Amino acid sequence: MSGLARQPGTNRAVNPAASDASCTTQRVPYSMTSPRPPLHGRKLGDRRVVVNRPHSAFFRYAGPGTMVAKAAASAPTTAVGKRIARVRAFVFGAPLSNEQEIGERLSKKLALPIFSSDAISSSAYATDEILKVLIVGGLAALSLSFWLAAGVALLLAIVAFSYRQVCRAYPSGGGAYVVARENLGPSFGIIAASALMVDYVMTVAVSTASAIANLAAAIPAIDPFRIELAAVSVVLVTAANLRGIRESGNIFALPTYLFIGVTLLAIAVGLGNSLMGNAHALATPQYALAPGTDVVGLFLLLHAFAGGSVALTGVEAIANGVPSFKPPEAKNAANTLVAMAVLLGALFIGLTYVALQYHVRPTTELGDPVLAQIGKAVFGGSSILFYTLQGSAALILFLAANTSFNAFPRLAAILAADGYVPRQFAFRGDRLAFSWGIVVLAAVAIVMLVMFKADTHALIPLYSVGVFICFTLSQIGMVKHWRKERSSGWAWRSLVNGFGAVLTGVVFLVVASVKFFDGAWMVLIFIPVLIAMMLFVSHQYGASARALEMRPGAAVPQPQRHNRVVIPIPGVNRAVVQALNVARSITTDIRAVYVSSDPEGTHTVRDHWAQAVPDVPLVVVESPYRAVIAPLVAYLDVLDRSRPSDMKEPITFVLIPEYVARSWWERVLYNQASKQLRATLLGRPHTVVINVPYRRDEARTVTAATAAQPAGKLVADEPESPN
Repeated sequence: MSGLARQPGTNRAVNPAASDASCTTQRVPYSMTSPRPPLHGRKLGDRRVVVNRPHSAFFRYAGPGTMVAKAAASAPTTAVGKRIARVRAFVFGAPLSNEQEIGERLSKKLALPIFSSDAISSSAYATDEILKVLIVGGLAALSLSFWLAAGVALLLAIVAFSYRQVCRAYPSGGGAYVVARENLGPSFGIIAASALMVDYVMTVAVSTASAIANLAAAIPAIDPFRIELAAVSVVLVTAANLRGIRESGNIFALPTYLFIGVTLLAIAVGLGNSLMGNAHALATPQYALAPGTDVVGLFLLLHAFAGGSVALTGVEAIANGVPSFKPPEAKNAANTLVAMAVLLGALFIGLTYVALQYHVRPTTELGDPVLAQIGKAVFGGSSILFYTLQGSAALILFLAANTSFNAFPRLAAILAADGYVPRQFAFRGDRLAFSWGIVVLAAVAIVMLVMFKADTHALIPLYSVGVFICFTLSQIGMVKHWRKERSSGWAWRSLVNGFGAVLTGVVFLVVASVKFFDGAWMVLIFIPVLIAMMLFVSHQYGASARALEMRPGAAVPQPQRHNRVVIPIPGVNRAVVQALNVARSITTDIRAVYVSSDPEGTHTVRDHWAQAVPDVPLVVVESPYRAVIAPLVAYLDVLDRSRPSDMKEPITFVLIPEYVARSWWERVLYNQASKQLRATLLGRPHTVVINVPYRRDEARTVTAATAAQPAGKLVADEPESPN
């Protein structure tokens, strides 16, 4: 610093030789990348420092040895990359930093439509599922629909109470997976996670198919295009979620609240007509299911109860997404869960009661759903309110998939952190959304829609099996949690959760048995397959972690092995000389290898090499079968076996020269053999593969350096750094 000293604990540079009168003190910002040369001031004793900050445009100083990257450091530098970034910003929004994550948290008003749209929207088709089973016992059996709906609502209350406690006990999110993992063990945790993931995929498929069915009831012309419309809908919801949680909440809030309001209005009008005696029986709708003659026994009632229990799907989503709420996260999530349960119960029981009063008949997929028949009865088939009801039902069913788009990626991220799924699922995109989970969920859901032709009734049997596995494991886990914690009220809470576990376990057995041949067998296969995949991924991560593990406090030993460098060359050019200069910084044991299928060309390369690089041996490998990669790998194997028996296996550095073209379309023309060689050598024992790029703009420097050299002598300037 040339006479400058730094005051302890400060960032000020002072001149200790100057007097108090003449010495000036100037704050000197810290620079991590450049020296600070002293500069004399205008007055005697002044000392100033010129600070060069080449990093200031890309980094900010955050402490000794720490720099924080700014947005410019992540920005693309190529013209194509900049154009792509502008398109991404237009479609998905500008990138968000980690510090902005708290601003993306959800209020209760936004969290309700995001996390509850699945559960609330199920009221649009849950009554249909009850009636489609009861009609087998004749028209008189339909009168039992209200009591079955009340039983489902009671189960909903118990499950909601259980998950309300989960929100408070496990505020980090994860729902049934975390509860089962912490209280029942990792094996039960991955069972719950697998069931949840299947359920989330089916939520997207069923909600989208049901939305198309309700929309087709108002606009019959779209019925032939169900599959195409369903796929486009999933893509649009995917794009909205890739913009971030808060953005999707702003998009989806209005349709959800509109559906709740119009449906409650329809229920109120229907109840009013019923009380005044104006609720008349509707005419038999087109495509109505014919009444059966089966005996109304326990099996039929259980079957109908299992059909109506699809109303409970999506209840657990709030417990999975607690970290998405604004502080206090657990309290806000628990209150939102209660609001969702109350609204769902009111809508489900209300619609079932009004359907009973108007003698609504279930129909096939080609006919009007129960909600559409109620809307025509209370509002009139050509009224604005009817079209509003059907439009809002279609919208919320479209958006019900959004519940899965928020819960599935977060669950996948938790599983990735625990090592059960690839770690890419824990990666957050530009908008702080778990992009991998969102895209994978959309792709699988579209496949399911195509396979089942967007038929709601065909997809429903696959829907509710997984969710009741989660309900059962979650409540058993909560029983163990209360018995272990023994906080205030633990006894009655354990009793409620235990009763709920028995009830949901029975429902699971009923659903799995009565819907087994309708398609539930597929879910009972998917879940074990997912479990096996998770165990495989966990085993692989565990094995690699043990292989890479270092004992705490263990010193890193200095390498004792001999290093050698092998440079595969296509000829003699500046890219090869660039690789040679890098090789000289690694070791003196260097050899170039030229694989040739042309003997005449080999003599030219050998002569040119002897003139340009006489100090590095050239090994020519003739390849009469015209292969390039395999002979080179065989040469490396022979080189390894030629070492003395008492010598450790040396580390072989394979330096691959690469010419980097300026344009992306030009790069297709170069380095294809280099890519194949790198892929072949990846994982080879005791081998390090290094790509050494040579850019066109470096040619100017080399040309200037070689201009004064004798003809035929190829010399390259030493690069500033081998990196």
